[in-house]
Amino acid sequence: MIAKIIKGKDFYGVLAYNEKKVEQGQGRVIDANIAHGNTVDMTKEFNLVRQLRPRLAKAVCHVSLNLPHTDNLNDREFASLGHDYLKGMGFDDNQYIIYRHTDEEHHHIHIVANRVKLSGEVVDDSRDLYRSKQLVRELEKKYNLVQLPDKNMTKGAALTQKEVEKAIRTSKPPIKLILQQHLENTLENSKDVVGFIDGLKQRNIFPKFNISKGTGRVTGISFRYGEVIYKGSTLGRKYSWNNIVKHIDYEQNRDCPIILENNIAERRAERTFGEGLGRATGTPGKTTDAPGGPVQTFGQPKNHMGAAQAVASGQDMEEEILWTPFKLELDDRNRRKRKKKGKGRRL
Repeated sequence: MIAKIIKGKDFYGVLAYNEKKVEQGQGRVIDANIAHGNTVDMTKEFNLVRQLRPRLAKAVCHVSLNLPHTDNLNDREFASLGHDYLKGMGFDDNQYIIYRHTDEEHHHIHIVANRVKLSGEVVDDSRDLYRSKQLVRELEKKYNLVQLPDKNMTKGAALTQKEVEKAIRTSKPPIKLILQQHLENTLENSKDVVGFIDGLKQRNIFPKFNISKGTGRVTGISFRYGEVIYKGSTLGRKYSWNNIVKHIDYEQNRDCPIILENNIAERRAERTFGEGLGRATGTPGKTTDAPGGPVQTFGQPKNHMGAAQAVASGQDMEEEILWTPFKLELDDRNRRKRKKKGKGRRL
């Protein structure tokens, strides 16, 4: 379903447009909380409430809700859908009238609503297009309609000018594009975290999970491919951890050991690879300002947040469980002791 929102100044014009459809037999009123009459009388009724906010320039909200050609709702269902849309957008105490048009092949309705509430308040229109898209996705599920994909979630981050120029110069495909394609295929063929990790490694992509020290929850993911690391979110919203878990079976307590084991192995691999690269090049590694997000070359491995990893021999597992409540309590107690000692010295 697609929603189109237009905000205007004049109720008469939008009402006249819809009433003309009714007169031509191409439309009908399916719901309203104002008296349905001629255009002039309905305009006066809307304007009575509008006068509560005389300085509001655009009091008219005109919305069309358009179904795909394969979907259809009867008048009662369509009216209910329109009412749910109005309520979801904050029009819970407002004048409105809903028309159903039959002049197109696809089924659709037009809603004319007053942005001024009966209480005199004004419906907030900040980020209304974004909120409308989110609401429409929810209503598609509620009314068993075809769910249209979110364009931002179905496409990866676009290639930048620098990446395109580099691809032309080297005659090699951009790493970002390679990763996006491999991640897409892996997600389609993975059922759980184990399958996802194994599928990536089969494509020579090595994931690393960012774990919160406070809660132990996974807060992000990065991918090592060749000599670079990309944060998942820089490849596109679809490849951030919060959206990856929507496509695979993930449960924190069950999958935590698997993720920790993967991180330990990846840390050792980064250290070994980085040491070898440092000896070969004489450089300790650096962060490259790559288009589309931070990309780290190896040497001194860094995590996807840009912070250097402190790797201590034989302490891999200890570093991964810094977030445990017991360890956090000890750290907090030690901080308080140090703070008291500092105060004593000043005295």
